[in-house]
Amino acid sequence: MEHPTGMHLAEFNIAEARWDLDDPRMSDFVNNLDRINAMAERMPGFVWRLKDEPEGAAAAAWGGNARLVDNLSVWETPEQLVTFVFQTVHKQIYARREEWFPLMKTHSFVMWWVEPGQRPTRAEAQAKLRHIDAHGPTPEAFLWDQLDLDLQDSRVAST
Repeated sequence: MEHPTGMHLAEFNIAEARWDLDDPRMSDFVNNLDRINAMAERMPGFVWRLKDEPEGAAAAAWGGNARLVDNLSVWETPEQLVTFVFQTVHKQIYARREEWFPLMKTHSFVMWWVEPGQRPTRAEAQAKLRHIDAHGPTPEAFLWDQLDLDLQDSRVAST
């Protein structure tokens, strides 16, 4: 899939922690969140991410499940997102994801194109996940495999 001229890329990912976030077994993940998020915000191509919500907003969005964590961000180009995910220290944390988060039975990652200035909502992102679960990748909601990128060294899972 080609990058539509002038469009930005939204990405959303979700995971359910094996343990409560205050459990010591989650400490390496939790203790790196602020550092990784701050690094993302300094990366070329970073546009926006969902943050500064009222306490418990994420859990409320997921039916009260406080172990579900999610991330919603917008990037200028897919290449810039790839650089952040797979060519920074984020890659080290991402490589350990199964220590903290078991694989989900449904898709846990989705991308879609947005107009510059658009700030997707968590509800929109949830709808994109439902769409990809029901219909597979389409231009409306897609995975890494649908982008024209060389991800050979990134070892990207499409779920």
